[in-house]
Amino acid sequence: MADLAHLMRPGTLQLPALPPLALYVHLPWCLRKCPYCDFNSHEVRDGGLTSDTAQAYLAALRDDLEAALPLIWGRPVVSIFIGGGTPSLFDPAQIAQLLSDIRARLPLEPGCEITLEANPGTFERERFKGFREAGVTRLSVGVQSFDDAQLKALGRVHSATQAREALAEAAAAFETFNLDLMYALPGQTLEDLSRELDTALSFRPPHLSIYHLTIEPNTVFATRTPAGLPDPDLASDMLDLITARTGSAGLSRYEVSAYAREGHRCAHNLNYWQFGDYLGIGAGAHSKLSFPHRVLRQVRWREPAAYMGQAVKVSNEHEVARKDLPFEFMLNALRLKEGVTLTQFLERTGLPPSSIAAGLATARGRGLLTPDPARIQPTERGFDFLSDLQQLFL
Repeated sequence: MADLAHLMRPGTLQLPALPPLALYVHLPWCLRKCPYCDFNSHEVRDGGLTSDTAQAYLAALRDDLEAALPLIWGRPVVSIFIGGGTPSLFDPAQIAQLLSDIRARLPLEPGCEITLEANPGTFERERFKGFREAGVTRLSVGVQSFDDAQLKALGRVHSATQAREALAEAAAAFETFNLDLMYALPGQTLEDLSRELDTALSFRPPHLSIYHLTIEPNTVFATRTPAGLPDPDLASDMLDLITARTGSAGLSRYEVSAYAREGHRCAHNLNYWQFGDYLGIGAGAHSKLSFPHRVLRQVRWREPAAYMGQAVKVSNEHEVARKDLPFEFMLNALRLKEGVTLTQFLERTGLPPSSIAAGLATARGRGLLTPDPARIQPTERGFDFLSDLQQLFL
């Protein structure tokens, strides 16, 4: 791991202030690997996550965090996201221990958002309440579909009934929660999606995250692609339907794949999209950390056994090259409906306005960005052709 003296030396970037800092914690196990999933997740063997394995992993997380402290010393944490895998395989007492370990080592901002991903297949009554009592403030429920046939095709371990029960319990235990839903599923029609939305919106979710089923390399679906996937035109119509229906239900689209009621946007994800900093601990976790003259990226060991067995948890790290920063910034910021200010670009990258002037001019000339010189904000057209817009800064 890079030493602080090396990272603090002079460089070509000039960051006037460090961005907000978030913490990501990766808990890598799941009951069954979904055929579309390319995340770093690993099936638990013999039906369960043993207490010994969980405790060994929590100890490794403590070691990882302690080793990283010099890189973030004194910086308060604005949000914590516990993702996976299926973090809800860990029981509430283990999550309470994890959060206690974090609080003992890091200053948390007042009102720090603490999110836990949960799968209805690991849900049992009172479990979500236990997570709330452990200190989790926001639950992200991976429903994906309310159609049993689609859930089976997607390799999910829960049923539509379990999904409904889990959402009812989430709504009772938490002031805010995310509902994750997939669309453009095999054989799915607009009518099918409309029924999915009827069910999803009946729970009055404060936040809805939607995911287009895409075929990723190195997944089961990459070698056995399901038949009947909607074509791009139908998928686009589906997205229009989602946006219209959520808007009528009081949720507004604030990011390419996220809709929220007032006051319920996901602070942790907003920090990513605004090119904030994040420390990632756990198997395969990624970090992005800023210093006065450079931006550092790190990756942890990917295999859980290797991660727990290595004294140094970082498998590789590199400084982001000056020439790559504009694209890395735009890849995130342009996903936001409201965009970002030009000042945020200058503060988060340490680069001058001239570094993106040509890209901004071209994008505005093509009607992909609004004409406001103080903001970097996609137009409706820019939002529809986001990849083309982002490419202008590559």
